[in-house]
Amino acid sequence: MGFIEAVGTALVQKYATFSGRASRSEYWWFVLFYFTVLFAIGVVCLVTSSFSDFRDGVPPPVGLLVFIGGLTWLAMFLPQVALQVRRFHDRNISAWWYLAVFVGGFVPYIGVIAGIAILVICLLPGTEGPNKFGPDPPRPQARAEVFA
Repeated sequence: MGFIEAVGTALVQKYATFSGRASRSEYWWFVLFYFTVLFAIGVVCLVTSSFSDFRDGVPPPVGLLVFIGGLTWLAMFLPQVALQVRRFHDRNISAWWYLAVFVGGFVPYIGVIAGIAILVICLLPGTEGPNKFGPDPPRPQARAEVFA
C-alpha cells in the first residue's frame, strides 16, 4: 500500500472503522503523514511567533495557527485510534488490550513500558492468512474463518 492510498484509506474510507485489519504499510504511512502535518503546522507557528510581539498577548496569527493545529489534531485523533485498533487486530490482538495499554500509558513509569509495547506491536508483522478479525490485508483473497 502506497502513501496516498494509506492516507486516503485512513481518512476517507475507514475514518472511524474499528473492525478489520490494517497492514504495517497502511499504519506507518499514515503515521508519517500525521506527524508531518503536525510538524509543519508547528514550524509555521514557530516562524510566525518569532516575528510577533507578545507584549499585548498572543498575536492573532499565532493564535489562529495554534487553533488550526488543535483542530487538526482533534480531527485526526479518531482515525489514528481506529487505525491503531485495526493494527492490533492484524496481530490478532483484541482492541481491549489496546485500551488497557493506552490507559496504562497515563501511569507514571508504566507509561514508558506501555509506549514501547505499542511500538513493538506496530513493528511486528501481522498474522499470516485470515484471523478472527478478517482476511490478511496484503492477501485478502483467502477467506477468514471467524468461528474456527
